[in-house]
Amino acid sequence: MPYHFNRFVEILGRGGLELLRGTLANWCIKAGLLISPLVAAMQLHLLSEHSLCADETRTQVLDEGDNPSSNSYMWVYRSNEVSREPVVIYDYQAGRSRACAKEFLAGYQGYLQCDGYRVYDGIEGITPVGCWAHARRKYNDALKAESKNKGRAHKAISFISQLYKLETHAKNKQLSPQARYQLRQEKALPILMHFKAWLDEAEGKVTAGSYIGKAIKYTLNQWPKLMRYSEDGELGIDNNITERDIRPFTTGRKNWLFSKSINGAQASATLYSIVMTCRANDINPYYYFVHLFKTLPNRDEGDDDFTDLMPWNVQLDFDYS
Repeated sequence: MPYHFNRFVEILGRGGLELLRGTLANWCIKAGLLISPLVAAMQLHLLSEHSLCADETRTQVLDEGDNPSSNSYMWVYRSNEVSREPVVIYDYQAGRSRACAKEFLAGYQGYLQCDGYRVYDGIEGITPVGCWAHARRKYNDALKAESKNKGRAHKAISFISQLYKLETHAKNKQLSPQARYQLRQEKALPILMHFKAWLDEAEGKVTAGSYIGKAIKYTLNQWPKLMRYSEDGELGIDNNITERDIRPFTTGRKNWLFSKSINGAQASATLYSIVMTCRANDINPYYYFVHLFKTLPNRDEGDDDFTDLMPWNVQLDFDYS
């Protein structure tokens, strides 16, 4: 498990409770093992959904023969932003290859929204969806390098801002997916077509290696994926919802730096899956964990029906005195 246990041990010690860091780590690993069948059931539920989002971030594992300077990855997959039964699953992997995503997504048929990382391409059954937030960031970088106040980067950002203004309107009006689809067809498509014509013209007028040149090239290379959100009202315009889910892990990584073992990294993935799925469903993870630890040990061995324990179905008892 991550080395933030050092701080926790110190806090407990100041209160007069002496525990070893290894004891805490073993407790978490055992808790992860107990909960892992439930998380596996959540993954099956996730893979049955209409559309998913994905992202990944570096992590580090010391034991099991790994080189401490090498990087493993924590992948995160989640339901789209309009899902009524959202699931967030973390998946520890020793690498960042297509095989990692292919293994997790085996059998999935539907849309997958991500940042344009190519390993998600070419997986059977998956229709990739682009992320306009990533495209916009490249123009923000170009804007800082522009000498003109209203150069090409500013123009590109104005196109993207118009697209986001429509999404804000849809959110504020709480439009249904069908209504959001109609709005995009009527209002966003003309903006997209105008932007594409501008990109095609601008491509030949910029230096390929410049910030604006790279931004335009990225947008054109990603264009079919970036257009795809307009096809379906359940799709988001960007992958920001997944980036928010992976941010607690990347922020925490600054505190704990690495995991001691692969078992610890896998337990972290399992426990994070529960915490972030709770957050997505607006329930308190503490009470949910208490309920799980009371309920799971009493279930019949081999019982793999966890329907009643899914966060959107569970009945929590808040009186644990």
